Amino acid sequence: MRGRAKKQASMLAFIDPETLVPADHPLRTIKRFADAALLELSPLFDEMYAADGEGRASIPPERLLKASLLISLYSVRSERAFCEELTYHLLFRWFLDMDMLEPSFDHSTFSKNRHRLLQHRVSREFFDAVVLQADRLHLLSDEHFSVDSTLIEAAASLKSFRPKDEPPPPKRPDGGSPNNRWVDFHDQKRSNATHHSTTDPDARLYRKGPGKEARLSYMGQALMENRHGLLVDFQITTATGTAERDVVPHLINEARARGFHPSTLGADKGYDTRDCVQTLRAQGVTPHVAQNTTGRRSAVDGRTTHGPGYAASQKVRRRIEEIFGWRWVDLGSSPPRPPSRSGRAQFGHPAPQITDSLRDARLSERRGLAVAGVPAASAQTGSTSMVVVGIAD
Repeated sequence: MRGRAKKQASMLAFIDPETLVPADHPLRTIKRFADAALLELSPLFDEMYAADGEGRASIPPERLLKASLLISLYSVRSERAFCEELTYHLLFRWFLDMDMLEPSFDHSTFSKNRHRLLQHRVSREFFDAVVLQADRLHLLSDEHFSVDSTLIEAAASLKSFRPKDEPPPPKRPDGGSPNNRWVDFHDQKRSNATHHSTTDPDARLYRKGPGKEARLSYMGQALMENRHGLLVDFQITTATGTAERDVVPHLINEARARGFHPSTLGADKGYDTRDCVQTLRAQGVTPHVAQNTTGRRSAVDGRTTHGPGYAASQKVRRRIEEIFGWRWVDLGSSPPRPPSRSGRAQFGHPAPQITDSLRDARLSERRGLAVAGVPAASAQTGSTSMVVVGIAD
């Protein structure tokens, strides 16, 4: 017999959101790690805000950080869209510890509060707290690491890439935006030396390789520990041909400042230059860098490549590609493209930080930790560290 829909304008029901979320849903483990990290940051939040009873209460900082994680994990295109979706999305409300009757955030208030929170580098503390949980679970290597970079497409159209000395465009007769006009790039020579993006001046025109299209981009620099392939640092830099090598000394110094003792660093052929290898040796780190012998001599000699540790590092370092790749498939994330200029702070979308153990459902603890510790890009320019457990700073 055909079932018939019973239309009901309203109803009264008692529902516990906890019972609606499947027991094996990945957000459960992510929420547990995120809540533990935020509990440790509570004293920091107290210092940032006025005492209770003084002024109007803000959106709880814990919800701002966890909301940023949801925006990244589910590729929500904007803060306005997230606030609208939060009105009816029960899973989001459960994750943020909101009841069913509590109104959603006002998008402008949410944006201002979130931006103010990130200016205090809280996201860095958030990410470090998750990394510390991984260390307490004995999941991190203290000595062996790998590094690699990825392109992060800027939220700027190629139409905005205009000559630096070009005067502002005249207003359009129809009242439309003067920037949204027909542009023909044929027979034009455009470079970062003569042009810049009028909507995102920090972005650079960059191509991934020969024959590839050039895009306005940033570069993300990832540092991974080699035991379980967990991300321990992530930084955003300007997209240049030497950026991935230039940031290596800073990544090593940052790792040591956070209590690690790096002794080896695995990397691909792009890091096989004399300056990079010599800098690593001067820092007391053995460069387990893939040799680039195409029409040149490698900077890594046989003293390094003949050891068993070199072969192990070259095998394990490939896991860092999973950090870049998993963010596209785990919870429906899309390739890294921030939704707006301010959204540059979100490293594309956090599902990076997932280990090879992601394939094994029994290892849900490690899986949740990996996703919860995903970093993001920085809202600032330069080689600012970004991280999250869903955010950037």
